[in-house]
Amino acid sequence: MARSDLLVSLIRAGATGDQEMLRSTTEAMVAEERAKKHFIVADRMQRALSTVPITPPALTASSPHLAAANGREAILEITPRLQMDDLLLPLPARESGRQLIEEHQRADVLRASGYEPRHRVLLSGPPGNGKTSFAEAVAEGLGLPFYVVRYDALIGSYLGETNARLRKLFDYVRTTPSVLFFDEFDAIGKERGDTHETGEIKRVVSFLLMQLDQLPSYVIVVAATNHGELLDRAVWRRFQMRLAIPAPKKSEITVLLDRIVSGWPDAPKMTLGRIAGRLGNVSYAEALDFCQNVRRRQILGLGEVSIDDALRVELDLWTSRVTPEIINAERSNETAPETDTKS
Repeated sequence: MARSDLLVSLIRAGATGDQEMLRSTTEAMVAEERAKKHFIVADRMQRALSTVPITPPALTASSPHLAAANGREAILEITPRLQMDDLLLPLPARESGRQLIEEHQRADVLRASGYEPRHRVLLSGPPGNGKTSFAEAVAEGLGLPFYVVRYDALIGSYLGETNARLRKLFDYVRTTPSVLFFDEFDAIGKERGDTHETGEIKRVVSFLLMQLDQLPSYVIVVAATNHGELLDRAVWRRFQMRLAIPAPKKSEITVLLDRIVSGWPDAPKMTLGRIAGRLGNVSYAEALDFCQNVRRRQILGLGEVSIDDALRVELDLWTSRVTPEIINAERSNETAPETDTKS
C-alpha cells in the first residue's frame, strides 16, 4: 500500500473511531518505515500505537508489570551471520530454505498473481544438527532481524499471564519484518489431548494458533522441536513448510571435519573418515565441540603438543564422556527391581 493511501486510511480510522483499522494501518506504516531503515520514526509510531487502548488487557492477568511491557522483553535479537550455503543440511531442507528466501526476495512477483510468500516453517529432529542455524541463515539471506523467543520471559505462573505476554510479543513483531524463532516449540505447542496437561496449557495452544494465523507474511516464524510427537496436530497444520533435520551420517560428519581441519595450521595423520568412525553417532554440534577441544589442547601445548598427540588424547577421553544412553542406562539400573537370589 502506498504511503498516501496509508495516511488516508489512518485519517479515516481516526474520524470514524475504527480502532481495528487504526491498528492495522499504523502497523503497516511502522513496517514500511523499518524496511526503509527509518528506525527513529518507526519507534515513535510504535510507541504512539502502544498508548491506544485497542486490545483490552486480559482480565485474568495478575502481574502488574504486564501493562508496561511491549513484548520486546520476550525476545533476544541476534545478529545473523550464517549463510544457507554454510550449513550441512539434507537436500530437501536446503532447497526449501533457498526457496523460502527467494519467495520473500521476489514477493512482489508472487503478489501480482495473488500469492503470498510462505512464512511459517516447522523444523523437527534431534538437537545439535542445524535447526537454529537454518533460521539464522534465513534471516541473513533476507537481511532481516533475527529474534529468538525467550521462554523465561514468556511463560508465566499466573492464570492468563502467558497468553497476555504472547499477545504483546506478537503485537511487537507484527510491526517489524523479521524472522521469529521458537526453539523447543513443544514447550508451548503441546498436544491438547494430553490428559496430563492442565487447561491453562490448552488455552495457550489455542491462543498461539490464532496468533500464528493472524501474522502477516513479512514476519517469518521458524519453530523447532526435538519431539515432534508432542506437538498438537493443529499446530502441524499451521505451518506451510514442515522439514525434517535428521542426525548426520558418518559421511556427513566427515565432510564437517574436512571443513574444520582445512582451517588448522597442521592436518592430522589419521584419516578424517577414521576420526568420524571413532566419534560414533554424534551430532554436528558434538563433532564441532570435539574439534575445538583438540585445537585447544594443541594451542595450550605451546608448540610441544602436536595435532596428532592432541587428537589421540581427546579420542581417548571421548569414550568416557556422558551421553544420553549412559544416563538412561543408569536410570534403568536405579529403577530395576531387586531379584531374590535365595533358592
